[in-house]
Parts: sequence; C-alpha cells; structure tokens
Amino acid sequence: MPKRKDIKRILMIGSGPIVIGQACEFDYSGSQACKALREEGYFTILVNSNPATIMTDPNMADVTYIEPLNIETVIEIIKKEKPDAILPTLGGQTGLNLAFFLMKQGILKKYGIESIGADVDAISRAEDRELFKKAMLEIGVSMPKSGIAHSVEEGMKIGLKIGFPLILRPAYTLGGSGGSIAYNKEELEIFLAKGLEISPVAQILVEQSVLGWKEIEFEVMRDCVDNVIMITSMENVDPMGVHTGDSIVVAPSQTLTKEEYSNFVNLSKKIIRKIGITGGGANIQFAQNPDNGGIVIIEVNPRLSRSSALASKATGFPIARVATKLAVGLTLPEVLNQVTGKTTAFFEPTVDYCVFKICRFTFEKFPGTKRILNTSMKAVGEAMSIGRNFREALQKGIRSIETKRFGLGADGKDKITDDMLKNPSPEITGEIKDMIRKPNDGRFFYLRYAIKIGLTTDEIYELSKIDRWFIDNLRQIVETEDEIKKYRNKNIDDEINMPKEMFVRAKTHGFSDVQLAVLLNSREKNVRQARKKLNIKPAYKLVDTCAGEFKAEKPYYYSTYETKNESAPSSDKKKVLILGGGPNRIGQGIEFDYCCCHASYALKEEGVESIMVNCNPETVSTDYDTSDKLYFEPLTVEDVMNIADLEKPIGAIVQFGGQTPLNIAIQLEKAGLKILGTSSDSIDIAEDRERFRVIVKKLGILQPENDTAKSFKEARVIASRIGYPVLVRPSYVLGGRAMEIVQDEKELELYMEHAVEVSGEHPVLIDKFLEDAIEVDVDAICDSQACVIGGILEHIEAAGIHSGDSAMVLPPHTLTDDIIQKIREYTKKIALELKVKGLLNIQYAVRYNTVYILEVNPRASRTIPFVSKAIGVPLAKLATKIMLGSTLKELGFTKEVNIKYTCVKESVFPFVRFPGVDPVLGPEMKSTGEVMGIDKTLGMAFAKSQIAAGQKLPVKGNIFISVKNEDKRKIIFVAKKLSDLGFKIFATTGTANALNKNSLDVEIVPKLHEGRPNVVDRIKSGDINLIINTPSSKATKQDETSIRSTAILYNVPLVTTISGAEATVNGIEGLIKNKFEVKSLQEYHKGVSP
Repeated sequence: MPKRKDIKRILMIGSGPIVIGQACEFDYSGSQACKALREEGYFTILVNSNPATIMTDPNMADVTYIEPLNIETVIEIIKKEKPDAILPTLGGQTGLNLAFFLMKQGILKKYGIESIGADVDAISRAEDRELFKKAMLEIGVSMPKSGIAHSVEEGMKIGLKIGFPLILRPAYTLGGSGGSIAYNKEELEIFLAKGLEISPVAQILVEQSVLGWKEIEFEVMRDCVDNVIMITSMENVDPMGVHTGDSIVVAPSQTLTKEEYSNFVNLSKKIIRKIGITGGGANIQFAQNPDNGGIVIIEVNPRLSRSSALASKATGFPIARVATKLAVGLTLPEVLNQVTGKTTAFFEPTVDYCVFKICRFTFEKFPGTKRILNTSMKAVGEAMSIGRNFREALQKGIRSIETKRFGLGADGKDKITDDMLKNPSPEITGEIKDMIRKPNDGRFFYLRYAIKIGLTTDEIYELSKIDRWFIDNLRQIVETEDEIKKYRNKNIDDEINMPKEMFVRAKTHGFSDVQLAVLLNSREKNVRQARKKLNIKPAYKLVDTCAGEFKAEKPYYYSTYETKNESAPSSDKKKVLILGGGPNRIGQGIEFDYCCCHASYALKEEGVESIMVNCNPETVSTDYDTSDKLYFEPLTVEDVMNIADLEKPIGAIVQFGGQTPLNIAIQLEKAGLKILGTSSDSIDIAEDRERFRVIVKKLGILQPENDTAKSFKEARVIASRIGYPVLVRPSYVLGGRAMEIVQDEKELELYMEHAVEVSGEHPVLIDKFLEDAIEVDVDAICDSQACVIGGILEHIEAAGIHSGDSAMVLPPHTLTDDIIQKIREYTKKIALELKVKGLLNIQYAVRYNTVYILEVNPRASRTIPFVSKAIGVPLAKLATKIMLGSTLKELGFTKEVNIKYTCVKESVFPFVRFPGVDPVLGPEMKSTGEVMGIDKTLGMAFAKSQIAAGQKLPVKGNIFISVKNEDKRKIIFVAKKLSDLGFKIFATTGTANALNKNSLDVEIVPKLHEGRPNVVDRIKSGDINLIINTPSSKATKQDETSIRSTAILYNVPLVTTISGAEATVNGIEGLIKNKFEVKSLQEYHKGVSP
C-alpha cells in the first residue's frame, strides 16, 4: 500500500528526561522517526523537554518545542500547529501515556487528530491490566493467576485468594515503577498502597508468582496488511523476579529448543494481532516453566521499548525507522532496509553471533540502599557486547560497563581471592551461596566463586535458577582460566611463554589482556606485545541483518578471534576515531553521546571518515547511519588500540565521551594513537592540583585554598591549616563521585577510609569550602588562539550542591555586570594559557563579590547540549572542526551570543526507585537526567522546568515549611510571598514561631513524635501541596528523612534549599499571574544575535 496522503502534519511526543526505566533509547528511536517522516515528505512537529537529545536539535524536525510533557502543553501546541496525526509509540511510556490520555479525554477527536502506529484500543488492550487479561484469555494464551485491584482492600482480597508470594504490577508505568514482590500480608498492604499511588489510573495487577521461571522476549512487527515478522528473540539470563531492564540478556535466545522457539513465534503472532497493532512494533514478554515448558504471557509493550533498541542494535534491523514508515501506511515489503541497501524490511534478521546486554548500577550513590534486584528497575544504563559465542560476549560485556572489571574475575579485582577459595571457610561458602540466591548486581562474580569452591551445576541452578546451559558456559571460562595459569611467570617481567593455541583459546573465551597479565604474572603491555608477536589479533565481523548473505551498505562491526576480517579500511581518506561514553550512569549520560554525534556530523561535513567506538545500545551514536563506520566494542586501551591498528586514523577525539575516554587518553597516546584537540598535557594540568595552582597564580586568579593528600595523616594537617569546612574528593572522577563536605576531623577520618579506595593511585583533593557562595558554570570554545564564551550559567542552589544536580539559569539572573565581565576575562586567560583546542568548562564561585575558580575541565561538559539549544549554535560540531585545524574566525563564530529570553536547566532524580533514601542534595551527583524550561521571564522558565521535571507546582492549597535554625530568617520572605499568593502555611513549632513573630498566620503541625495527625499523615491524606524542608545537619533526624521520603513516594513537590524555595515561589507567582505560552526553538533562535 502507498503511504498515506490524507495526513500532512504529524506530531511526535518525546519521552522527556532520562530516568530509570526510560533512557536515551528513545532519543535513538525519536531521531530515526524524525528522519523517516521527513524522508516521506511529512511536516514533523516534535515536543520534548530534554535538551540533551539529538532529536531536539532544530534541524531534526520541522518545528521543535522544548516544553513540559503534559496535556496542557500539548493542547497549546495542537492549537498552534494543527497536526493531522499524532505518533505516540516512539516516546516511551511517557509519550504513550500522554497520547492515551489525550485520546481518552476527547482532545484528539475535538481537533480532528488521528493516532497512528497504535490507536486507543490497541494501547488500552496492552496497558490496561483488565483488558489485557481479557484479550489474552480470548485467544487462549495462558496467564498467571491474577486479579485487578483499584483499592488496597480489593488487592488484599485478590492476593489472599491467590496465595504468596505475589507479583504486583501497576498499570501505565515505566521500568516496573511501583512493582514489587510481596511475601506476606504486611508487605502486600504496603506495596498495594505504593503501587496504586504510582499508577496514573490507580490500577494494579495482583499476580501469581512465577519467580524462578525463564523470561523470554520477542520483538515483533506488523503492518497494515497483516504481514508479521520476528526481529529477534531475547533470553534473560536472570530468571523471573528480576526486571528485564536490570537482567543480563542474550540475543538470540540460547537455551530454547526448535519446537519451543516455534511455539513462542506462533504465540507472538497471535498476540500482536489481538492487541491490534497495525503499523509498528511490540515487545512481548513471556515466562516459561523450566520444569514442564509451560508458557504464560507477562506483558506487551505496544510501542518501541528499551528492548526494541537492544534488538535493533543486536540485529542491525532499524526498528524505529521501519515502525515509523509502517505507521504512515507503508507495508513491510515497501520499506527498504537501509543497512543492506538491497533487501526490504519484509525480511527477518539472521544473526550468526551472540549478543550480551549487561546493566550499569549506581547503588554507591545512595548509601543505605540494598543492592538487591527485583521487579522494580534500578539500572541507570547498559552496555552491549557481541561475540562469536556466549563466553566471549559475556567477558566483553563485563569490561564494557566500566566498573573497573576486565572480565569474569581473574583481573586482580576479585573480592574473594583464589587463595581464599582453595580452602573456603564456612563463612565464605555461606556468603557465596547467599549472593547467588539473592539477585544482585555482583551475582555473576559469585557464580565464578561458586564454581571455584566446587559447587555442582545442579547446586548452583537450585540456588540461582539460572539455566544450567549458562552455568556450564561459566564453568568453561573458569576451566580455561586454570589452563592459562599453567604458563604463569615466576617474575613479572619474564618473557611470556604461553603457546599460540592457548592464547587463541583464551581470546575466543573473551579473556582480556588485563586478565591474561594477572593470570600470567605479567603486564598488560607485555601481553599485547606477545600477542602481536604471535600475530594474534582480532578479526572484525559485520552486523548486517542477514549473516553475510548480502553486502551491507551501512555496516557496523564487532571483534572476535577468527582469521577472516570483514572490515576493510579505506586507504584514501583521512579517518578519525570518536571514543564514546559507554554505558549511561549518574554523572555521565546522554549529554556526552550528543557531543559524540555532533563530532561525527562535523567530520562528514569536512570530508573526513568518522569511526565511532562505543558499546551503548541505547544511543544515537551507535545507530547504523550516524558515522561512516561503527565498532561496537568496549572502551578499553586494548580494544581501542586493536581498532586503531587496523584503521590507522589520523587521531582520536577523546574530549566528548565524558571521563571514559579521558581516563585512557594518556595510555592511548603512549601506545601511539594521536589525541586530537587539547593536548593530554593540558588536560593533566587541569587535573593535577600542583600544576594547576602554578597556572592560576601566574594568571592572577583567586582559588579557594587547597591541597592534595594520599593519607589521613596528610589530610588532617592540610584540613587543619585550611580550616573547616573542607570539600574533599578523589581526583580523576566524574559526577562528584565520593565528594563530601567535611565539617571536622572525625568526619575526615571516616571519609579517607572510603575515598582512597575510590581514588586508586590518585590523591584526594581538599579544598576550602566557600559557604553561601553562588556557583557559576561557563562553557567556552577555543582554537588555542581565540576563545568565545558559549554560555555563562548561574546556579540556583548555593555552593555545595553538585553542578550536575543544581538548577541553572542562562543568562545569569543575579550576577552584576562587573562580576560577569571578570568571569569572561578569567575564562579566556585560562583557555589561552592551556592552549585549548575544542571545548572548555570552568566552574567558579562568587562570594562577597569576589570570583574564585573551582575547577577547569578542558573537555565537553554535560551542559553543552543545553547551551547549544539555548543560543542556537552547535558548539560540539564547531569544536570538532577546530580539532581538525579550523579557526573560530573561519567558522564564523567570534562573539558571545546574547539571548533575550531565559533558559533554565533542571535536574531529575531517581529517589522514588530507592525507598527510604533521604532525597537531600549535596556535592555528590545523584540526578539521572535533565529538562529545560524556556520563556521570556525567569519565573515562567523556572516553572516550566519544574513541571517538566515532575514537580507539580501548586497555584493554590497548603504549604508545609520546616527549616533548620540558620534558615529561619531567610524563609520569612518566602513564606510571606506564599501567603500573599493565597496559600495556607503549615509549619513545625520552631519554624512556626519564627513566622508568627513576623505577622504570618501559620498552623502548627506536630512532629512525628509529638502526636497525630502529623505532617506525614497530612501528606498521605493529600492535604499538603508543597513541602519546603531544609536538613538540620549531615546526620539528619529520622523524622526529617521520613517527611522527605514520604513526599517523594506521594509525588508532593519537595524543596530542600532556601535558594530553591525562592526560585519555586517565583515560578508559582509566574504561573498564577501569566498565561502559559508555547514557542518553538526555531522561533526563539530567530531573535538570537551575537
């Protein structure tokens, strides 16, 4: 069928900020969709609140709105843009839910808009637990025993009838949010209340447990004439009970028989037809009883999902692009597969390799949280590896997630050493069994320990319920490890004498050079030299959707140790490696992938072959058409140098991938790979406190007093000299890892015990902490001879909150012209002194009208996408061209851009995923993503940023205030303003007394131990619309933590700083007094001038 001609203008809804359960996979799918729609000649209108995405670049859609994702905003955009259709299936659960509620409320019907890809009935049948159950039973697909509850009482009756344990699944949520496992009546009651609160339709499925069963997924596509294809099967290595977003996953499935596979395929076809998807894809999740092979359906995602991105990258099949084409009426045979350039999309992908997905967790950011995995997702990112077999893919996957591990143990980092495992104590044996019984983020290392202490495959299976096939493959890795040890050197610098056959076997089992160095008592560089001497080097194989049946037009590659190499380097073109950022994590996210993509675009414009190296399947950088070549490989010295040896590039770009490539830059340079842009020596000057202090002094720039220490003894002397409080942190880390404000010597001693481990060989940095200072971020671009400011961003929160967590305003809203000018001068001085070629980020503190420099990062910062969207200049693209030799003058960017509107960047936090964690901000970064608010006034821009971040700012109702003693004077103005705006103020006794003395009418609310109804009762009853609560001290009182964590659970807006409270009141006033207006990025950029 030809594409539809009755629709011209299509509205796409993005997924919003990066949160646990919904990450940058939807930037990948949204970007593909934008390109696909424009290829077919449709006018595209995009709305998304996340500025760090490629899809919100103003050249992706015809019209781009960076606005909050809610019904009110979309209605305003609909009124203005008059779309004919809405595409709801590419914006994750956020986009799907928003479109669904627009349908249910009659908004789409009112404005004559059609939902394409999935209509309201299809979405309802998949997402509404009651309708889903009915649909599956009608086609004879088995389901676990279950019931639908709309209240706690209803859920208790259903649960007690089914029997424990029980799985709870709230409707219309993402990443298993609110999902849980209840083992008794008390837990059931608590989890029902939580799940019903989180579900936007107050509906929860109470389901019979299938814990320990296999979890199998299928990615399926269907077009409007009922053609159905299977993209791939995926098998969760972890059994049911672990959210698929947290589980290790392999593709294709490894343990199914031919008959079982055929059965799953037939079921998948029945299900996608019954759900009613007629132009797109679905992810279908099954559970299979390992004892009798029985199959039950778990859920269907009637949209592109996290698994869709994995399936797409695993097979090379461009799912998002094809789904978009199907949504506008094309059929599978009519859509060309751009990867092969010859076949159509009506061609099921064939793979002759194993894909391994492993997750990245950041439990260390949330002290006190149990490292347990369950049905509520907790991973913040993932990596994908490809190997010729499961063993190779597994070991590559482990070294891809950047937890300083280089394979399945044997890398010198094992918590339980081989010597301890030879004659394990009962305590060690008990610990190992306990760790493989309870799903956790370190379980695979404990499976190795279990094999080493002699547990049988059956014993390990009974404890873990991980399929015996996977356990046997792990056993083969351990056996190979023992074989390698037979060739161990006596002295570390002895020549390696392991035979070639054993070397090849080790490599085909995925062993890294680091592991081999540990096992052979050698050094990594010596292993590399011995390997090259024996001519043992990787071959690169194609990911082409067809197992080599057709020559690929858009190839990408993975390494394996075979003889035939399928990656033929071009000899006539200049080539540049771009090193990506690896898996998302707190501190290093989509912002860096954005920069890497822009580097690739710039190289193409300059006629230079772009070669991307990355291992993150969620990203645009690993899409098939972003770069000329893509290598899906871990970002280690070994893996990058293997590619460099083959491709022989003119150099590598390391300043766009966050800390990941910077950490290996010096080693790469020593190995012979040229680093483009700012020199590694300049980067080292910025990181090395002693060298940096000399530069700052030379330039006459003030710096808080600071020093470095490698022991508590050194740190104690330094802190005593500088004076408490001090800010302490490890060197060479990102996201404020292990950064703390230390008040006294006792706290310092506790910190040093922990931080030296984080810092490794690098010293701990100690700075005088500037209390009540204003922090400022500056992004600039430099060609070593000239420097131009990209943006000066003023933090809303005072110093002490990590820059990645603080709200920021561009242009600055309280700094004087003199201060801003001094910041400009300092930035240019430093950039030219360091001979920066590319991007530069500098953080300053302003205290009592004095400017202090805090740190310099001669690389891309996480604010580059935000600043680029604000000023309308692609800074990362320009920086890439500078690295190739262009000047700022040649590029036409010689003056700072002045904007006549206000942009606010706000952070988004995952506290709801970690119940009981105190949601207080500090110097260690905790946010997973960001949003952007743009408007002509600061108040409205801030209000938009808060709404986009999920803080539903009230315009009427009750405000609860409880602040520490030092903040009581400062809170008076805030409370008075709220009272004037018509809000009723509630407060605890101390805060109420301070407010009453200033003629404010305040109702006292008892503290938790003073009686009831207390503030927690009032939050649960829905009586409180906003909470302002500043923590009393580092060791916060239990009732304060309860107030804040309850606010998070019940989605009540929470503010924990005075500066944040002041901005919030400003935003509320803006909402009350101004009309909510929407304006496209293209309209804002029309008025921009340098």
